[in-house]
Amino acid sequence: MVKNQENILILQDIRSAQNVGAIFRTADAVAISRIYLTGYTPTPLDRFGKKRTDIAKSALGAEETVPWEYKKSLASLIYRLGRKNYSIIAIEQDKNSIDYKKVKLGGKNAFIIGTEVSGIPKNILEKCDIIAEIPMLGKKESLNVSVATGVALFRILGI
Repeated sequence: MVKNQENILILQDIRSAQNVGAIFRTADAVAISRIYLTGYTPTPLDRFGKKRTDIAKSALGAEETVPWEYKKSLASLIYRLGRKNYSIIAIEQDKNSIDYKKVKLGGKNAFIIGTEVSGIPKNILEKCDIIAEIPMLGKKESLNVSVATGVALFRILGI
């Protein structure tokens, strides 16, 4: 990881609270500075401001150590981050993707992780600076979203 580098994470439409909690733990482990939860991704606090035990169970306290914010619109968040000179990096399988081991980071990076089943929508991928793909050698086409997040972040950030 490069000194003075800022890395944030965006979770788009992650359905599973357990996956969200696991991603919070990974984000803490790699020093992600902020997580943006977008779409229907569950947040660590419910609509009444009470701690969600389903996220807390897998986050093991990381939901309290990694700053987070909810944003309804992913497109407007990407636009705002782009204007602040963030490199927008999608972790996704796509015809325009590059091997995740070849990603070159800038000083400010925003990693987008998409929904478990269908991934990141094409209209969002078109707004990204980089689409990074983890190669799959087996018969399955993908990893669990929290596992893929960990694999990608540890490798790309050089940890």
